[in-house]
Amino acid sequence: MSRREREGRPARSRAVAWRALALLAASAAGLAWWFRGTSGPVPAPVKSAQPMYVGGEVCVGCHAQEAAAWRGSQHARAMQPATAATVLGDFADATFSAGGVTSTFFQRDGGFFVRTDGPDGGLADFAVTWTFGLTPLQQLLVDFPGGRKQALGIAWDARAADAGGQRWFHLYPGQEPAAGERLHWTSIDQNWNHQCADCHSTNLRKGYDEKTDTFTTTWTDVSVGCEACHGPGSAHVAWASSPARAADAGPGLTAALDERRGVAWTFAGGAVTATRTTPRTSAREIDVCARCHARRGQLTDEHVAGQPFLDAFRPALLEPGLFFADGQQRDEVYTWASFLQSRMHAAGVTCADCHEPHTGRPRAPGNAVCAPCHAAATFDAPEHHHHAPGSAGASCAGCHMPPTTYMVVDLRHDHSMRIPRPDLSVTLGTPNACTGCHGERDAAWAAQAVAGWFPTRQPGFQDFAEAFAGADRGEPKALARLVEIASRTAEPAIVRASALLRLSRFPSPEAFAALEAGARDRDALVRLGAAEGLGAIDAPTRAVALAPLLGDPVRVVRIEAARALAGTPAVQDARGQRALDELVAELRFGADRPEAHLALGNLAVARGDDDAARVAFTRALAIEPSFSEAAVNLADVLRARGDEAGAEVVLRDALTRGPAAGVHHALGLSLVRQHRPDEALAEFSRAAALAPDDARFAYVQAIALHDGGRLADALRAVDAALGRHPWNRELLLLGATWYAEAGERERAVSLARRLGELAPGDAAAQRLLQALER
Repeated sequence: MSRREREGRPARSRAVAWRALALLAASAAGLAWWFRGTSGPVPAPVKSAQPMYVGGEVCVGCHAQEAAAWRGSQHARAMQPATAATVLGDFADATFSAGGVTSTFFQRDGGFFVRTDGPDGGLADFAVTWTFGLTPLQQLLVDFPGGRKQALGIAWDARAADAGGQRWFHLYPGQEPAAGERLHWTSIDQNWNHQCADCHSTNLRKGYDEKTDTFTTTWTDVSVGCEACHGPGSAHVAWASSPARAADAGPGLTAALDERRGVAWTFAGGAVTATRTTPRTSAREIDVCARCHARRGQLTDEHVAGQPFLDAFRPALLEPGLFFADGQQRDEVYTWASFLQSRMHAAGVTCADCHEPHTGRPRAPGNAVCAPCHAAATFDAPEHHHHAPGSAGASCAGCHMPPTTYMVVDLRHDHSMRIPRPDLSVTLGTPNACTGCHGERDAAWAAQAVAGWFPTRQPGFQDFAEAFAGADRGEPKALARLVEIASRTAEPAIVRASALLRLSRFPSPEAFAALEAGARDRDALVRLGAAEGLGAIDAPTRAVALAPLLGDPVRVVRIEAARALAGTPAVQDARGQRALDELVAELRFGADRPEAHLALGNLAVARGDDDAARVAFTRALAIEPSFSEAAVNLADVLRARGDEAGAEVVLRDALTRGPAAGVHHALGLSLVRQHRPDEALAEFSRAAALAPDDARFAYVQAIALHDGGRLADALRAVDAALGRHPWNRELLLLGATWYAEAGERERAVSLARRLGELAPGDAAAQRLLQALER
């Protein structure tokens, strides 16, 4: 679970295996059958103050060539009604067994059905109403009450039989979730309306009604149509229908995708890499693609192509769990954040330089797609790639865009277009293209081979891996490098933003100065990273730097500032109230999800409204009873009201739905307050065992052991935790103090010195070290 998801920020998760996925490029057209039989003059729509969606059918009259190119695209068939022409899977009474359930796919009365386990775990017949995606897999949607559509956990492998396809398969092999579990196909995590609809249809309006807990989801084109990329077309059609259009100011599109118009890539002065004839000064095209090709949370669906991406979405930064320390994709991240790290993006390349936007396919096959900017005689040669021509190792994409398989069969290329660095695999454990092909060899072998081919070290464009890896381990030496990365304008904005986010882990004047400077940066993504980083430091300090961001021109930055400053005087003026209103609107937009109500509850707590917080946390649990974070926070509200017994009831009820480290930890704290230390220690130990990577749980368990007179056990717990968190301040302080108590002065001094290295100005550490060294 990402940091955003833990904090109650809706974001698309890898747990949902069926969101916007077989789409590999920016596209601009609508549904194929929408256009059939269309001919004759196009009627002009009624003019209005705001442009309106008219549907892709209207576009084909003037744009037949683009429509024809689009018809074969993945976008054209991102979502279709389930018919004999669109369903690819075997419905001739085919069966598939997984997780103790045998599902049967069959036809009846001209429709497509699956007999499988439903919400109660029993077998039932479900009508398949929609297909979702095309290749390498196709998923199926089933209509549920309340306007919901759910995606089956069994998908069709659309690859050729000789490639292992033409079969049913489970999207979670080895897991096969049962009814009631978060990954089961009937759960909220497999709900089309929230999780994937926005990227598979045009002008999608989720239409969730919180009072009735129902959806009235609508669209203009059921698939990805012209207006998904070019924006609502009414003004454009009116312009095209006007005899005086040549004198008009423009064609009336909200997204003027003209960044490449009149631009060429040329090899100047004998260079082997081309440069753009004029610099790219706009991000419109990339923003249009980012809407569906970025890992992001959604702020609103009142957004049209051409408007700034960050006014409607909160993108994931280069966070652990989503990306490796060197920026390579780890989870499903949809290429945007990878591309923003690349040298190509820095040079002015846009998506459509490499992908034909209407077919969605590369502009040329194989290495030829790279040749317009990279001289083939230099780069598509054995002297460069050191492999036999035509082999997998000679593929530009194979080495510089290594793929990762998602959804069991879906290979997707990393778009950071990096130099292979097996040496980083040796030191940091990051993946590399070499051993991705040569699975029988190790990273050290690959690093030696690359060093032999290129004796002059080629570090590549992405130079932050060691700093990010060190920061993620809490190493104090990472601070200076993070500050350097964050302040260097030549670095990609997403890298700078991700460095700022990590700086919150190193409370110091240097970190705060960098965060404060980042909050004033001209790039909105950098300001967002600064706002998120500042939100993690103490309230009085962050208020000074964050208050100006309440009036930021970019919506997501204002919202992030409001989240961090809620409950402080900084949000009491009109500007602060506007930002708070935008934050609440974002959370209400996601009110079908428990994370949104968790965040609403946290906001209420920050503002001192415990009644509203209790309502929000209770609603989160009503939506998803196993959502343990809401149970923990609800129990804390009850505790604050003096109802410790009620808090315990909430936590024990949560544990009936499965073990959760946070719940065991909270229950342990409740038991301590009720003077039941032995029971509390058992709960702390369960929390630490369930989540060994969370230093907080280990810290509290160690204190409980120590307070129970079990010093040796407490030291063993500290040592085990320090093995995972060697630079955790609280664990180092405990270890140094308790080893001194145990008479093991040498070990105590060693830990105290490490503590001093971590925080040179830490008065407690200095006093402890002075006492030990006397």
